[in-house]
Amino acid sequence: MSTSSRKISTLIIVSLAVVLFTNSAIVHGADWPIYRGPQHNGFSSETDWVADFPSTGPKQLWKKSIGIGFSTMTISNGRVYTMGNSGKSGPNANQDTVFCFDANTGKEIWKHTYSCPLEPKYYEGGTLSTPIVDGNVVYTISKMGHLFCLDAATGSVKWQKNMNKDLGYKLPTWHFSGSPLVVGNMLILNLGDAGVALNKTNGEVIWDNGKGICGYATPVPFTMDGQKSVAMFTASHVQGVRISDGKVLWKSPFENKHKVNAADPVIVGNEVFVSNGYNFGCAKIKVNGSNVETLWQNKNMRNHMNCSMYWKGYLYGFDETKLTCLDFKDGSIKWSDGSLGKGALMMSTDGRMIIISDKGELAIANADPDKFDVISRAQILPRSKCWTTPILANGKIYARNAKGDMVCVDVSG
Repeated sequence: MSTSSRKISTLIIVSLAVVLFTNSAIVHGADWPIYRGPQHNGFSSETDWVADFPSTGPKQLWKKSIGIGFSTMTISNGRVYTMGNSGKSGPNANQDTVFCFDANTGKEIWKHTYSCPLEPKYYEGGTLSTPIVDGNVVYTISKMGHLFCLDAATGSVKWQKNMNKDLGYKLPTWHFSGSPLVVGNMLILNLGDAGVALNKTNGEVIWDNGKGICGYATPVPFTMDGQKSVAMFTASHVQGVRISDGKVLWKSPFENKHKVNAADPVIVGNEVFVSNGYNFGCAKIKVNGSNVETLWQNKNMRNHMNCSMYWKGYLYGFDETKLTCLDFKDGSIKWSDGSLGKGALMMSTDGRMIIISDKGELAIANADPDKFDVISRAQILPRSKCWTTPILANGKIYARNAKGDMVCVDVSG
């Protein structure tokens, strides 16, 4: 073989190796750098994972104690980020900690701690929102409004603000809960009357809509009628806010007796599903420009905190203490199952649900409108309150409970 032929053959082999490696990375793993994932809807594109495990559960890779709270996890570049509170007693009482762990081993890479009260108002208290990773930085916000931009590799503070004390955004009854959202150069938060956008590099306000009481959900980005927007669930309305300037494009009233709108809206085309708890219920609205029409409303899905999932014409979510499937077309119940309590779920794009019960049991089930089609179930956390959504990323499932037990289990096959 001539020298030139050998060079060509080597180049082809290297190119094929690059293609195979790239495709393998796409198929076998997917980071989860933001609350509810890269598509902002609770779906993971990762499908090459094992759902059929024994009653003893999948292999536990590592576990940690991260403090009291309900923050879920984000995963980026081999690191896991989450938050917890130290509680009301002890030498380090009333402190939040942002943790960064090695995703494979659980080794602590760094932590950032600051003073923040537990505030256990009719529940355990602690952290509520979830960190978001944007390139080389991590954004976090506490229930009291401590907003940080941290170096993702070291945890050092790049900038910080207190959105309540410094900028005057009013605290709702159970304090700030929505996670940050990055869109372009903006850091968008569900604070005030209809959200606020900050310059993500320095924290300066780009636009806001007043300082009033906000809801508890996270902003959900969407495009409708060619306008890039975010859905903001306030204390009493769901509304579409234009990203470029913060203009409210449409709004629709939705309010329960405690003004708790905590589950993110679900957007399908120009239809929006909203749900809340305290026996209020759910609705589907249709948006046409600035006009909003209610297509149906009932009490068949009462999402107290965690969002429902839309899959092939049906909604899957927790109606208070029952996992329930609704027909998206008319809101009718297809089935309900009460064995998981007030749990939480996400899905992979092949239609498998990853569910955690309110007592730390992991369940995998197919999204099927005809029945609750369970594949596997196993206890993976101590039997205490667990309201936090589990996360699938790179062949691992991460879960935590309110008191701070966190586990990472292997489903990579």
